[in-house]
Amino acid sequence: MELIVMLSALVAFATISSCHPTNGKPWTLIPDGAGFMRMVNINPLDVPAGENEADTLFNPELDVVFRLHTRRNPVHNQLLKWNDMDTIKKSNFDPANPTRFVIHGWIEGEGATLHWVIKDHYLRVGNVNVINVDWGAGSQTINYIAARNRVAAVGMIVSRLIDVIRYATGQPRSMINVIGFSLGAHAAGNAGKKQDGLINSVIGLDPAGPLFSIGQADILTSSDAVYTEAIYTNAGQLAFDYPLAQANFYPNGGRSQPGCFLDLAGICAHNRVNELFAESVSTTSHFVAMRCANYEEILSARCTSSGPYANMGGEPSNHGRGVSGVYLLMTNSRSPFARG
Repeated sequence: MELIVMLSALVAFATISSCHPTNGKPWTLIPDGAGFMRMVNINPLDVPAGENEADTLFNPELDVVFRLHTRRNPVHNQLLKWNDMDTIKKSNFDPANPTRFVIHGWIEGEGATLHWVIKDHYLRVGNVNVINVDWGAGSQTINYIAARNRVAAVGMIVSRLIDVIRYATGQPRSMINVIGFSLGAHAAGNAGKKQDGLINSVIGLDPAGPLFSIGQADILTSSDAVYTEAIYTNAGQLAFDYPLAQANFYPNGGRSQPGCFLDLAGICAHNRVNELFAESVSTTSHFVAMRCANYEEILSARCTSSGPYANMGGEPSNHGRGVSGVYLLMTNSRSPFARG
């Protein structure tokens, strides 16, 4: 019975994804951060004349919320404000400890799974300032185009808080990483851009693919930080396919993931990246990856070893280790995913 239901869903998915409504707008199914399917218009030439025609206006200066967690407050967050230095000075923020921003994806917010999972792994390994970036006021809309077009604004306001942290505490950019998932990966890249590419690391987790293309001003790029890394678990479907960062890791080939049974829309594979990265932060086994000769070898799943092996993700990042290029690795189908 379950197989029949899944096959019926496949037929429905194929039908909806290939058809156009009578007004000629292209539509497709895209899962939100919680894994629910949304049928959305992805015609970049058909953006509403005014953003408020589709949903309420998004003001990043007012609507993005920053929540700090440290080992002193692992559960109950402390709010930080980019325009109020005292919120930083009076919080548990410690400039002697590394700072890690974590940015969620589409139709997510305060309760985004990656916020809690990744935060817990960071605090498990040491004293870290984990700042969860909640841009739910801009991402929680069925208007995917509007959410996609807000990644630069989210990155801008993250950059402003970095400026305030540096001014209020003296913490250098070399101690700051920004990690983002899906649309949040591009927002992370934009935060790095606004810092002139001088923060330690930007990590893109399955960077969103729909409506992004090489050369766009707000897409994740290799120069967004001193070290940039991207991890692809659903490349070519929900995530961008082509390597965007200095180091690009493709677990299990980067398109589908073991244990994601009949993952027709790619939801399981897309979200798997958060589990892999979270585990990489605290695992002692490591996600050891082989450096391939080029991107074409990733596509063919035939990797020729062409340099030193590297660990995917991890804490600290690969900053300063000379890691670059494209990498292939295999994982287990369930936690623990790392094979060492």
